[in-house]
Amino acid sequence: MKNKRREFIRNSASLAAAASFGGIHTITDQFIVDKSTGEIVRSAHMAKDAGMEMSEAYFYGMQEQKIALVRQMEVLGAVGAVNSSLAGKDVQPLDPKAITATKEAWENVGLKFNVVEGPAYLGNKTKLGLEGRDEEIANFITYMKNLRQHSKVDVICYNWMPVIGWYRTKNDKPGRGGALVTAFDYEDAKNLPLTEFGEVSKDKLWETLTYFLKAVVPEAEKIGMKLAMHPDDPQVDSLKGISRIMTTVDNFRRMLDIYPSTYNGITMCQGNFSLMGADIPAIVKDFGKRGVIHFVHFRNVRGGKFKFEETFHDEGQIDMYAAMKAYYDIGFRGPIRPDHVPTMAGDSNEHPGYSIIGTLFALGYMRGLMEAIVKADNHKK
Repeated sequence: MKNKRREFIRNSASLAAAASFGGIHTITDQFIVDKSTGEIVRSAHMAKDAGMEMSEAYFYGMQEQKIALVRQMEVLGAVGAVNSSLAGKDVQPLDPKAITATKEAWENVGLKFNVVEGPAYLGNKTKLGLEGRDEEIANFITYMKNLRQHSKVDVICYNWMPVIGWYRTKNDKPGRGGALVTAFDYEDAKNLPLTEFGEVSKDKLWETLTYFLKAVVPEAEKIGMKLAMHPDDPQVDSLKGISRIMTTVDNFRRMLDIYPSTYNGITMCQGNFSLMGADIPAIVKDFGKRGVIHFVHFRNVRGGKFKFEETFHDEGQIDMYAAMKAYYDIGFRGPIRPDHVPTMAGDSNEHPGYSIIGTLFALGYMRGLMEAIVKADNHKK
């Protein structure tokens, strides 16, 4: 962890230096600024991507090559977490200094910090209802308020997967042309030993989720923070004794009904919803009517929830043109990013699903769909 923090800081410094010497343009070259408030409203290019905010995830620090490449592609949204180490030793993520430092680090390399994915202060205490959850929730609310005030970020992507999060049984399955993809087979996971928390029931998770939403959504409404629940991945009933509840479309409707609000929303991770058996364009339109799609993970898959593999964006089971058109038709204009791309030749599989070369393929494919959809719509007019 310390090494990753040092790498993040080192890369931030080198990229900021490059910006100051003209190697990377400053943010003012690319973003529209509200002159009355000084607030970044939207990057000048974002209107062309069917009005959506094309973004990329940065879960492994400020990767210099990735940042240079996505800037060349004009993909300027930065999705990630608050890196408190940028503000000094022992600074907490909820501290305004940490939030401001993270925002400015992205601005210094010409990107806009627009989504927090994997937020701090939302861990096992809250999700399992353990001692200390009230303090954790209070910290989360403070974090949320400070994030909104000091960075203008207005979307938090979170999940309800305690103990075991994103899980695969294979991270290097050969895919098209020898590219490496991630895969899951429940037969290889169903007999894994229990964790230290033993058996955790679905009823328990619904109780803790209800407790969380009723405490947090009213505060999110006051400040304008959109909470975007991510599906469980994979969507099996349980792993290592830990139940999973965000596994069906009906369960998402149940979650939304716990505290009906446009600020109690979802991350439309379409690969997961497809594995649930959902028709993606139809479910996008359904949730779109409620105004609760706040963030999109645009990816493709092959299989079902008990056995599946990731694919290139152009070869899985989802009609990707119809999916993108559905987002456009419902008026979604928020952040959208590619997710779980194959590792392609010449790239490292150190971070399965987040190959830099695979990401470039996905971004180009997404932009092509967007352009085709907008031009077809304009032609009709």
